[in-house]
Amino acid sequence: MPSPTHGHSPEPRPAASQRPGHGPPCILYEDEHLLVVHKPPGWNTHAPSPWAGEGIYDWLRNREPHWARLAIVQRLDKETSGVLLFTKTDLANRSLTEQFAQHRVQKRYVFWTDRPPPRRAWTAETALHRSGPKRRVKPPGPADPTAVTHFEVDPAPRTIHLPWARGTPWPETIRVWQGHARPVTGKTHQIRAHAAAAGIPILGDTLYQGTPWARLCLHAEDLQLYHPATGELIRFSAPADFLCWPGTALRQAIIEPDLTDAWRCIHGAADGWPGLYVDRLGPCVLAQSGQPLTDPQRSWLSNLLPARALYHKILRRRIQGLSPEELTPRLVQGEPMSAPFLIRENGLRFELNLGEGYSVGLFLDQRDNRRRLLTGYIGRHFLLRDPAATDRVHPWEVLNTFAYTCGFSVAAAAAGARVTSLDLSRKYLDWGRRNFQHNELDPAAHDFIHGDVRDWLRRFQRRNRRFHLVLLDPPTFSRSKSGGVFRVEKDLPALVASAASLLLPHGVLFISSNKEDWAPADFVATVHQAIETAGRAIVQELYAPQPPDFPVHPDEPAYLKTLWCRLD
Repeated sequence: MPSPTHGHSPEPRPAASQRPGHGPPCILYEDEHLLVVHKPPGWNTHAPSPWAGEGIYDWLRNREPHWARLAIVQRLDKETSGVLLFTKTDLANRSLTEQFAQHRVQKRYVFWTDRPPPRRAWTAETALHRSGPKRRVKPPGPADPTAVTHFEVDPAPRTIHLPWARGTPWPETIRVWQGHARPVTGKTHQIRAHAAAAGIPILGDTLYQGTPWARLCLHAEDLQLYHPATGELIRFSAPADFLCWPGTALRQAIIEPDLTDAWRCIHGAADGWPGLYVDRLGPCVLAQSGQPLTDPQRSWLSNLLPARALYHKILRRRIQGLSPEELTPRLVQGEPMSAPFLIRENGLRFELNLGEGYSVGLFLDQRDNRRRLLTGYIGRHFLLRDPAATDRVHPWEVLNTFAYTCGFSVAAAAAGARVTSLDLSRKYLDWGRRNFQHNELDPAAHDFIHGDVRDWLRRFQRRNRRFHLVLLDPPTFSRSKSGGVFRVEKDLPALVASAASLLLPHGVLFISSNKEDWAPADFVATVHQAIETAGRAIVQELYAPQPPDFPVHPDEPAYLKTLWCRLD
């Protein structure tokens, strides 16, 4: 690798934004060796546990085959936003690891504080010791590594007005001082601990006695490094936007607006509104909660999510015996939506209807899984069509059970598969046929079967019908005349075993459940045992949690559990 210039540093070249083709908006730059992203607040760099929601690193690696070898060379705290660098090659990983260790990578952060600064500029040089979740600042001892941060704070405060804060726990107006921090070293919580020790805790940093705020107002604004292949000094930048509601910043980082116009905007406690869930559905917004919307909530939603219409649905534990009028979302304000109307997801079109009762036609938390069907890339080193498989029968046969309005079926068919959609409801299968037509897919080239899934799995077995992919996304509870009562925890093992027996060699089985009180580890163990009971072995698997716009929170852990398995 060419050697970087020492002594007098050359002027860094700003790296031009390179987001080739379609891709998540968080991508700032990509070449053969580097991937640079603008990480939003509220998203971990990597998953904190196997069963938690994906960090941005995990999400990217499982999104594109050419990102499968991404490596972490730096981290940002969950609540810190800004420029985040990943490497794609061994050369880049070695070079950047060395540059960070030798403090040749220059970082600049911008922050807000609502406390007057002690002076305009100073340097903090301390040791940092762990104290529970925090870091304590101490004078460095002979054996202590020293954490060094240069600070500069504007002496004049500014008054900030939050246009979306009305109706929230946060004040609409606040006085802040803006500062910049240049960490020479890279210790955990270094800037936050040093700022608090100087008497200017960062706004929103309640862990370090900062004033509560909608977000931690700390942003990695600028990153300078030597390119691992050319040795050229380059700079990556992303401006801070502390006025943007953090939930909006997260969704803007992941949603490609030219491909998708339906996603979860507010997900309960993780977005600061326990019990409130709000979806963008094309031109309208649908809010869901256990009680009618309050006036502050309605005002806040109108300011934050302007739309042609705002609807609200009462969330209910039990829906059996309730009339369609009791279950259907009600118009809160705006113009009534036509029934039905179309939304876009991953470039596909789906029909929704707000007048059809409790479910409107598409489960948004399965968006990333439908994308996996569409692209053929399940996750890191896991392709839907196994290149090592000897079976090259065409077309590729997919069985979608509990098909509902055939969202999975449309994605598979758009990728070239021949799909059999199986559901207990003729109405939803007809809806599914229309979804095929909305995407210029001929429903006559595919099968739509009305009936009980368990009964039809036995029929397929007797007929020796086999598939390359079987999709199992059963309801938590259902009832049919032929199959009786279905409870997912009790009946999933037999369902998985039956589906596994229908798979061709190297076939893929997808299993999903949204039962909230079923621990992910227990769900996975149940699936593994059922596959073993069927006499099959798992040769490849990926556990996929709910997508990032459904963030998890200690008060509302991850509920969606999905497992992709390739069987022998």
